[in-house]
Amino acid sequence: LGAGVGLWESAQVRFNPTGNVQVFTGTHSHGQGHETTFAQLVNDQLGVPIENIEVIHGDTAKTQFGMGTYGSRSLAVGGVAISRACDKLIAKGKKIAAHALEAAEGDIEFADGSFSVAGTDKAMSIGEVAFNAYVPHSYPEGVEPGFDENAFFDPTNFSFPAGTHICEIEVDPETGVVEIVKYSAVDDFGRLINPMIVEGQVHGGIAHGVGQALLEGCSYDSEGQLITASYMDYAMPRADNLPSFDVDYAPTNPPDNPLGVKGCGEAGAIGAPPAVINAISNALGVKHIDMPATPENVWRAAQQATAASA
Repeated sequence: LGAGVGLWESAQVRFNPTGNVQVFTGTHSHGQGHETTFAQLVNDQLGVPIENIEVIHGDTAKTQFGMGTYGSRSLAVGGVAISRACDKLIAKGKKIAAHALEAAEGDIEFADGSFSVAGTDKAMSIGEVAFNAYVPHSYPEGVEPGFDENAFFDPTNFSFPAGTHICEIEVDPETGVVEIVKYSAVDDFGRLINPMIVEGQVHGGIAHGVGQALLEGCSYDSEGQLITASYMDYAMPRADNLPSFDVDYAPTNPPDNPLGVKGCGEAGAIGAPPAVINAISNALGVKHIDMPATPENVWRAAQQATAASA
């Protein structure tokens, strides 16, 4: 297709006879922590130790179907596909466990990585069930060998995050230098699978947004040559440009997402530019200032505001 036009995502969860699990996903991580988050999903749902879970992505010979990573959709769509593949494994596992434990399938319960017969102490681990799935005569008639399931998730609607970002700044009207004194963000991302990763996503997004608001811009000389073509010339935020961020959450449950999750990857970058620019406009008493709000642009806006009020 060549474009992110679809909603669906795919996943494959495969148990090897050793009990190790491979998770194949069509969404590709480039720093967001998909491997950790997806492994946590499988750990929570199947009870497999997280060190026994391998997440595989970015290899089209192995993960042939996927719409990709964009629009903060990887967990909200790809995570649900993984969860549905796990549901299929549990359903198949109940058939194999019932055969091994000599019980009716309806009496088999699954919790904490173990299949058990309700009301008894008869049980077997999901690893034992996975092994039986590859051993002839250890699974019932009508059940195919192997412990490997695929799933797709095509959501009926997006799950929409929301939030409030508040920026407090100080402006030196003589130089136009802006200092961010305090930055607070409260976001609704639904259920948080890994709060540390979410916090990192928000921090990185805010830094990105602050850079867009105050520093980053492409400049050309009179001949049309780009003069901000390297990191020596293109201004990006550094540690001394950024304060500590206060981040908190106010989660609500999205009606259209089975996992109760919402995307978080773009929240910081969306909230930061207007929060910073509105703070500068408020401080100077002006209605508009172009990004990036460099010291020169801020100084000129301050001078115009002073002249207008004289």
